[in-house]
Amino acid sequence: MVPDYWSTARRSLARRDPVIAGIIRAHPDIALRTRGDAFQTLARSIVGQQISVKAADSVWRRIIEAVDAVAPGAVLGAEPARLQACGLSWRKVQYIVDLAGHFVHGTVDPASWKGLDDEAVIEQLTGVRGIGRWTAEMFLIFNLMRPDVLPLGDLGLQRAVGLHYFSGRRVAPRTIRRLAVRWEPWRSVATWYLWRSLDPVPVEY
Repeated sequence: MVPDYWSTARRSLARRDPVIAGIIRAHPDIALRTRGDAFQTLARSIVGQQISVKAADSVWRRIIEAVDAVAPGAVLGAEPARLQACGLSWRKVQYIVDLAGHFVHGTVDPASWKGLDDEAVIEQLTGVRGIGRWTAEMFLIFNLMRPDVLPLGDLGLQRAVGLHYFSGRRVAPRTIRRLAVRWEPWRSVATWYLWRSLDPVPVEY
């Protein structure tokens, strides 16, 4: 599903920022998409921490085979050793089980997110072991499709901004924040296109 604001955001960003306009022209037929399942998105983000995309995909496939349904109740009911046998470290097993517990007990409540601003959702998600601010921001962009998230700690965004706006020099988060004022209220979309300038294949969570 493509966000309903995508076309409006593209036009607005292209008018304001010639760099983003050029990236949009180079990638006319792709857009942000989401798989939509909140628990699976977060669990998959934990699986992918500090390993390659290929390795994460392999582990995720084994989890799907090992668990009847990759859902909070099923994960809580699975033997931890069975999850670890899928290729997860013991710490990641603990993280995913903790995540499932938060969903089951309602301390992570997808039904509440519609009424919460971005920072409130981040606060709720970072209460889960293994989920830091970056993971929560990726969730806001790729699952909730919030339009104005600026993940200042993201290395890809830092690299792309340095490459396109500062002659390849490394840039500080505060510099990106100042630059990104021109992208509001579509900073998620600008970030997504800057990622595409480094890797044309979109990531889906």
